[in-house]
Amino acid sequence: MGGIVASQRRLGADELPLEVPVFAVSGAILLPGGTMPLMVFEPRYLALIDDALGAGRLFALVQPRDDLGGAVEGFYDVGCLGRITAFGETGDGRYLVTAAGICRFRLAGEVEGRAGYRRVRADYRPYLTDLDGGGGGPVERRPLLAIVRSYLGGLGMAADLAQLEKADDSELTTRLAMACPFSPGEKQALLEAPGHMERCRLMTAMIQKELLAESSSSSIH
Repeated sequence: MGGIVASQRRLGADELPLEVPVFAVSGAILLPGGTMPLMVFEPRYLALIDDALGAGRLFALVQPRDDLGGAVEGFYDVGCLGRITAFGETGDGRYLVTAAGICRFRLAGEVEGRAGYRRVRADYRPYLTDLDGGGGGPVERRPLLAIVRSYLGGLGMAADLAQLEKADDSELTTRLAMACPFSPGEKQALLEAPGHMERCRLMTAMIQKELLAESSSSSIH
């Protein structure tokens, strides 16, 4: 596999593209400050990555939705602009891409697509604090880590909690929100949370609800 790795320079608000190509993935979110590996194999998304590599390496991750509501049919109203920081090709025509989250945005309409992929207008104004790290207050780390340990243990998923405990508040909440196997609707709620503090509280409540449901189900049987 050959590839490139690109350095990441922080973008200013005036550099954010007003029209962005959309990579739609259900059950997956990209958060500002987070990174996501993508295996790209659909022809439309191979074309999207080709085009993005020649246009600032920028594209958006947005979750698809089944209902017809929202600003753009078939998409949730909020997505995240990402930048390709690593790119490689496999021998069978697939791309291996790493995307870094830059800034969330509200979908403000759709523009003409290209090569089978869709493009939208982006309104970054509600989320410009993402460019500065998007704080939001102190994160309640200990309860979150404790409940994540129980949750992932019950799923049989190994988690390097020792490494997570060394992460700062923003990295901790971002990594967990992106990695934990929540439903698409729950993932979207985490994406739209105002900041790290609210995201932490929401994630803790989601896991508590799931653990309670599992406990009730076990007690019935």
